[in-house]
Amino acid sequence: MTAPGRTVVVIGHGMVGHRFVEALRDRDRDGSWQVVVLCEEPTAAYDRVGLSSYIDGWDRASLALSGNDYAGDALVDLRVGQPAIAIDRDAREVVTSTGERVGYDAVVLATGSYPFVPPIPGSDLDRCFVYRTLEDLDAIRTAVAATRPGATGIVVGGGLLGLEAANALRMLGLTPHVLERSPRLMPIQVDDGGGALLNRLITELGIVVHTDVASTDIVDNGDGITVALSNGEQLDAAVLVFSAGVRPRDELARDCGLPIAERGGVLTDISCATGDPRVYAIGEVAAVEGRCYGLVAPGYTMAEVVADRLVGGTAEFPGADLSTKLKLLGVDVASFGDAHASTPGALEVVLNDAVNQTYAKLVVSDDVSTLLGGILVGDASAYSTLRPLVGRPLPADPATLISPAGAEVGVGALPDDAQICSCNAVSKHSICGAIADGAHDVPAIKCATAAGTSCGSCIPMLKRLLESRGVAMSKALCEHFQQSRAELFQIVASTGIRTFSALIAEYGTGTGCDICKPVVASILASTSSDHILDDDTAALQDTNDHFLANIQRNGTYSVVPRLPGGEVTPEQLMVIAQVAQDFGLYTKITGGQRIDLFGARVEQLPQIWKRLVDAGMESGHAYGKSLRTVKSCVGSSWCRYGVQDSVAMAVALELRYRGLRSPHKIKMGVSGCQRECAEARGKDVGVIATEKGWNLYVGGNGGANPKHAQLLAGDLDSESLVRYIDRYLMFYIRTADRLQRTAVWQETIDGGLDHIRDVVCTDSLGIAADLDDAMARHVEGYSDEWAGVLNDQEKLARFVSFVNAPDESDPTVAFDESGPRKVPLLLGLPRQRQRGGKPRVTTAKHDPSIKVSEA
Repeated sequence: MTAPGRTVVVIGHGMVGHRFVEALRDRDRDGSWQVVVLCEEPTAAYDRVGLSSYIDGWDRASLALSGNDYAGDALVDLRVGQPAIAIDRDAREVVTSTGERVGYDAVVLATGSYPFVPPIPGSDLDRCFVYRTLEDLDAIRTAVAATRPGATGIVVGGGLLGLEAANALRMLGLTPHVLERSPRLMPIQVDDGGGALLNRLITELGIVVHTDVASTDIVDNGDGITVALSNGEQLDAAVLVFSAGVRPRDELARDCGLPIAERGGVLTDISCATGDPRVYAIGEVAAVEGRCYGLVAPGYTMAEVVADRLVGGTAEFPGADLSTKLKLLGVDVASFGDAHASTPGALEVVLNDAVNQTYAKLVVSDDVSTLLGGILVGDASAYSTLRPLVGRPLPADPATLISPAGAEVGVGALPDDAQICSCNAVSKHSICGAIADGAHDVPAIKCATAAGTSCGSCIPMLKRLLESRGVAMSKALCEHFQQSRAELFQIVASTGIRTFSALIAEYGTGTGCDICKPVVASILASTSSDHILDDDTAALQDTNDHFLANIQRNGTYSVVPRLPGGEVTPEQLMVIAQVAQDFGLYTKITGGQRIDLFGARVEQLPQIWKRLVDAGMESGHAYGKSLRTVKSCVGSSWCRYGVQDSVAMAVALELRYRGLRSPHKIKMGVSGCQRECAEARGKDVGVIATEKGWNLYVGGNGGANPKHAQLLAGDLDSESLVRYIDRYLMFYIRTADRLQRTAVWQETIDGGLDHIRDVVCTDSLGIAADLDDAMARHVEGYSDEWAGVLNDQEKLARFVSFVNAPDESDPTVAFDESGPRKVPLLLGLPRQRQRGGKPRVTTAKHDPSIKVSEA
């Protein structure tokens, strides 16, 4: 790498600015460009498209774009919180907010846009906000925290961002009212027919919609604000959020004399160069040949064009696909091509299904031979195949393409240059080439082409392209079973086989391995109420399940009693404390509102369990792939904001699903109001109270790739809520792969969450009664696994440290980080760390009521 001889100053570090830096660093192989990035916000580039997730509980780190700090890259100088205030074109310097002058060979303006606030009297009041940055959302959240739950929040603007803002207010516990000047919501994306359905769907979700109306005056009424409407009505509200469109941040260009487009934005040619060949503009601030583009995908394309130009290329902006596919408050909306039939002679084919609440329109040429565009509301599943056909011959009659029983467009009908991923401009040819080069699954295609790495709407098409190329993805569980876990589950359920040896003899080969044995053990546990240490199933369990406790790094075990919903009596707390003290255990409150006891030896486990069981506690299944916890806030019992009894619901759910074996661990949460103190949206099953009942969210997971749960159904009564959770969990247990969390299962199952919702809520597969019965059998047959060991001498015999261990604990055996070893008695056993890091020496009390026979 040669020493950089030129400097490019990037003004703005949003999504497009970050993409430019990545694109330039990828192309600038000899390191000839030094990059200085001036970021106005206090946070480096983040996913502004996913801004609502920040209100939904995500932190700033979760929204951060990958590599946004350029760690280890000496050629990128990122200056967060240091915006540019002027461009001195004569001196070729950018002046920063600190007064520093940064010399440049090129400047890239990526300043984006700012929210437009209509000139309404009172729009500058403290309770009026905009919806654009993380700081804006922090301000809204702070203001809402001082209001009562259910108060009115007004959003001015019924476009895409306006509905996002309304959803944010709803998540914060307010009742949103949306004011839209046009006769319909999302007037740019949908037409009157689609807007009417969208209005109805949004209204059913608890958002009050006012169309064909504007706000004319805003006044402070003491407790909040009063907003006067153009139709004569008045609305009292706690807060108001403006989301009435954006304007380009072109003030730097104006001040330094660069040409500005007629309607704002920095005027550029198709190379994204401005009137000064050393200054470029990309993203929302750029008016390419006079036109501004308000979507991320065109901005990414501009970033690639300028990066190519700076390394000597000749790339040009090819225009933009303004198609959009999104899910607003759980409602699918998509528009593509000439959605409003502005082409001369264009014809419209419309299917408006009021019963199933779907709207589909295709715009075709006057000879019905070419697809020009379309709109989909309520069901946008056809978007991924229809959008690439815009401007191309129709493969079938247009009415059949949008009819539920009509023709389906195969991937073979798409030409090679059809754009599959519009966000990153990836064609079918590029994807098929990656498949031919060995990218044989969706993650590999993402890495090779970047398709599917932005909004993700093209992922179903990636799977279909894999199938069309004859890529057979193995379903085999392991070398001993060619079946998938879901197929093995069906075999066990239908044949009644109850042993691993019988299953592998009839349906597998060999003797099994550490992959298939625990899986089969889990399936056997999911299909009966037998104890997991019964007969030969004990030999199938991994170490944790074998000893009904989690093994720790030093060879000891942790013990976690169940505390349903976090409830515990003072008497039980005293027993836990005494057990910890007597056995010298380290204690810790877990994130799931339980108490974890660390450092128990194998032979001590039954002694500890007996004392806990005698105090009315049972196994918390912290060791199993099963329900772990149901976290709750204090709800309406204690909290002044609570609208439902979240504690009672959490206790009921935990007692119902305790011991339920599954492909992976399951965590739940119940929040008593929209303030979400139980963090239910981060759980596999999350329940959030509403004024009308409960909202049910599913598929939230932590781990390396955190996912927030998605809404399955809203405003449910308690009976319906439990019924839907029953079916969701049983369907997951039956169909998920080995060690597959619910979030990944929802993404990979055919049809995704929409299919799951149909199965759970409308019984689309006709299996609801079977799922209900399966859960009922589990609930009826549940028994505590710890108590099951204590009442069975054969099972008790398994709990010894060594095969020749005596019945009494050997005081000369101690455990440290290296494991068990003989030590002088005076050395003791290091357990709970005291102040100063010194170990405490304790002696465990042997419980004579438990008899352990020799193994």
